[in-house]
Amino acid sequence: MNIFRPNMTTRDVLANWLAGYGAVPGERLPPERQLSETLGISRGELRKAMTALETEGYVERHVGRGTFLREVTAPDISYEPLLAQLSDVTSPHDAMMARLSLEPELAGHAAIHATQRHLAEARGLADAMRAARNWAEYEQLDSRLHELIAVATGNPLLVELHRIVNAVRLSVVWSNLEIPRDGPPDNYHSFSEHDKIISALEQRDRRAAHTAMRNHLKSVHATLLKDD
Repeated sequence: MNIFRPNMTTRDVLANWLAGYGAVPGERLPPERQLSETLGISRGELRKAMTALETEGYVERHVGRGTFLREVTAPDISYEPLLAQLSDVTSPHDAMMARLSLEPELAGHAAIHATQRHLAEARGLADAMRAARNWAEYEQLDSRLHELIAVATGNPLLVELHRIVNAVRLSVVWSNLEIPRDGPPDNYHSFSEHDKIISALEQRDRRAAHTAMRNHLKSVHATLLKDD
């Protein structure tokens, strides 16, 4: 993934790299020397960028231990009023159509930009979904997989758009379903559909990833909104 763009500050270069690196909250980042070489910036510039991100709450540094990615519990801008308004005026069909418009494009971009960490986590989530003990656990893992694909694009704006669409979807679709107590059956259609999406990402096949995601969402739409 190309982390350098015109007019980017050193802070932006570092933040852009972190978005594509795939680190999870609490994970230690590479040593200063290695990171400065990777980014092509001096260690002094790197320290200034780290200080900026530390001030913003994205990383934390511990003397003698290194720098760690923090878990940001809330965005700088609260979407709660917007989400409430959107949920009030969005039908289940509208929510699913929004996913169908957005997520295939995200998958296509992710096929180009996903890191090996993203791909490994995606495989792990697919395996975990097959072992889900109930639908609530499955939905949590499924949401994480789709969010991971958005994150793998390396585009913060697309990530936020996905989070908004997903939050509204959960409010107007998933929360209104009658959920069985047991988990998904062994032959649940989404298992193989997720495998096709992840395989396309691993093969860096943008068109196949787009198609696989679109087919998956159409299948989900048909399953959840049978009377639509």
